[in-house]
Amino acid sequence: MMDSTKYGIGYFAPPAEKGHHYDWPQRDHIEQAPIWCSVDLRDGNQSLMVPMDLEQKLEFFELLVRIGFKEIEVAFPAASDTEFEFVRRLIEEDRIPDDVTIQVMTQCREHIIRRTFEAIEGAPRAIVNFYNSTSAVQREQVFRKSRQEILEIATDSARLIKELGSRHRGSLRYEYIPESFTGTEPEYALEVCNAVIDILEPVSERPMVITLPATVELSMPHIYANQVEYMSKNLHRRDSVILSAHPHNDRGCGVADAELALLAGAQRIECCLFGNGERTGNADAITLALNMYSQGVDPGLDLSDIPGICEEYERLTGMHIYERTPYAGSLVFAAFSGGHQDAIAKSLDYRAEHGLHRWSCPYIPIDPEDIGRTYDTDVIRLNSQSGKGGIRFLLHRRFGYYPPSRMCQELGAKVKSLSDHDHKELSVDELLELYESSYVNHTSPLNVTGAHFIQNDDGSITADIMLDHEGRSMSGRAAGNGRLDAVATAIEQRMGLSFVLTHYSEHALDSDTDSRACSYVGLRWSDGTETWGCGTHTDIIMAGIRALVSAINNK
Repeated sequence: MMDSTKYGIGYFAPPAEKGHHYDWPQRDHIEQAPIWCSVDLRDGNQSLMVPMDLEQKLEFFELLVRIGFKEIEVAFPAASDTEFEFVRRLIEEDRIPDDVTIQVMTQCREHIIRRTFEAIEGAPRAIVNFYNSTSAVQREQVFRKSRQEILEIATDSARLIKELGSRHRGSLRYEYIPESFTGTEPEYALEVCNAVIDILEPVSERPMVITLPATVELSMPHIYANQVEYMSKNLHRRDSVILSAHPHNDRGCGVADAELALLAGAQRIECCLFGNGERTGNADAITLALNMYSQGVDPGLDLSDIPGICEEYERLTGMHIYERTPYAGSLVFAAFSGGHQDAIAKSLDYRAEHGLHRWSCPYIPIDPEDIGRTYDTDVIRLNSQSGKGGIRFLLHRRFGYYPPSRMCQELGAKVKSLSDHDHKELSVDELLELYESSYVNHTSPLNVTGAHFIQNDDGSITADIMLDHEGRSMSGRAAGNGRLDAVATAIEQRMGLSFVLTHYSEHALDSDTDSRACSYVGLRWSDGTETWGCGTHTDIIMAGIRALVSAINNK
């Protein structure tokens, strides 16, 4: 049996005063996008089973720039020669766009700090991010130091960084992180951060960053939000501090932590594409940004080609994006259920008919086409659970066919049977093959090879037809209340058949001037069965006759 008694609350709640309340729960949505900082090239890269080499990191940097990140943590320069060389190449080869600031990371150790400043020599814009762990567990078990000793590590490093920064040619800003913030007593984390702020003396024209990491996610997201708001309200020089969140995902709540942190006063988010990062990962930049987008907030990142971003990410990192990853996974918009497919198809038809701009569609939170996905390959998917609504939608959107509902019901049974028998999903091309082989322009065993019409004085139409039945030619003649009715009656009489035409519809199949006509015919036979046929031809009358013959041949 599992023993839950070995665990307890591992976080520290902010000190509460009498009558204290938090402001963030009164805010029901994020009003604007944060400052985005990608940490894929540092935090994300160190989490890969095989870290990226220098050339791969350069490609990944360019991907992040194209997406629109303006702050990118590129390396821990003192960690390895590759990390150091990567920073140097970015600077010396002038690879940093004018609107992008690189960020480098260093521990609060003198030789590492000095090596970091060597790496960024000549950088036009840079953020030096320095950190030391402040948590109770690390103070007691790892460093075995007092609160005062841990505070002095941070302040001594701040003084050295300020001194070295004063010699840097270019725009330089600072970031301090009380690592393991979520396991630190909030009043102590505040004391350390304020001591660092007082040394670095940021001004509003050149603010510094204070990042509050959920280095390990220890609580429900609202506790993290309380911690962030407490810090936001009590930091020194608050108008000269950009408050940043860096959530990890140990409890599976990294995105929620980030969203509530923004409600609680955070202005900046450090995150990774698709949530890559140590252990269970970092906050997922894609999910965060598209969550905002789904609420009408421009995230400021270009995610219009999610398939392309996914392909490049997987190629460079060797990671696989899980099929159910929000927004980005290959199956997240997929509807296999017949009921879901029908609702989606009807909603999309309704939106088109009414010219709706604001998005609202059952089962789909954002328009897949906004992020480079397509309805016929990503949304309506075909297997043994699919229904007539989705089948009709795919045939119409991809190939122009718009068969009647009852015909699609019969086709749906064929799709289910084929998928169930072969134990597989059907592609749209396989659906087309099944549809056309089942219904379109069937000429065996019966075919109408010629038809001539006479308009009668009483308004009826007489049809003279030529038939081919299993290689035998024959003729027939009959009158009807229209051309198709006359042909149907002539076939009935000549072939000794008995049916009633229960459905006829038609539409243009193609969009150009040489468009083919497409007709659908449903027949009910004397034994109660129903058959369907579809006919296509450049002449609408011939399309109808072909549909009629196909329905007869399906008996």
